[in-house]
Amino acid sequence: MTDTTTRVAVLVGSLRADSLNRKLAEILKAEAPAGVELDIIDGLGEVPFYNEDLDGASAPAAATALRDRVASADRVLAVTPEYNGTMPAVLNNAIDWISRPYGAGAIVGKPFGVIGATPTPYGGKWAHGDTARSAGIAGAIVVEDVTVSQPAVEVDPTTDPEVRTKLLAALGTLVDFTPAVSAA
Repeated sequence: MTDTTTRVAVLVGSLRADSLNRKLAEILKAEAPAGVELDIIDGLGEVPFYNEDLDGASAPAAATALRDRVASADRVLAVTPEYNGTMPAVLNNAIDWISRPYGAGAIVGKPFGVIGATPTPYGGKWAHGDTARSAGIAGAIVVEDVTVSQPAVEVDPTTDPEVRTKLLAALGTLVDFTPAVSAA
């Protein structure tokens, strides 16, 4: 019997306990369709800033755990706010760690999407664009149709049914994505 569960590693860009984006990740986890399992990776704040001198056979335990969990996933989803017009440092740092070793990191070849909300009229679109670009350079396969940059100014993204529908549709697109196979 084969396991048909699609595992999605979730990187939340906010460390705050009451984070809106953490709440969105938890909603997606609870409402994920049958056969989809979301692994919200905690402890990103414990991962030291990437430093090649720290990397190698004795990489920090928090970085190794992050890499292992992303490596065991079928997909990666970033759920993030926007800090000063870009992605939060903790998310950038996580991508740095999972991109190494160069060309063979845990994120290489994984379908990747980014969603989230922020209390600005722009909904985090710059952070989401920067996150997708960084993940793509790191070797992920960025799924372009998985983007929800939700302004949290006029609606509460955790309770608005239209926003929930958009978020679940984005998750579905990421899960259903099949990378193109190139001829060798």
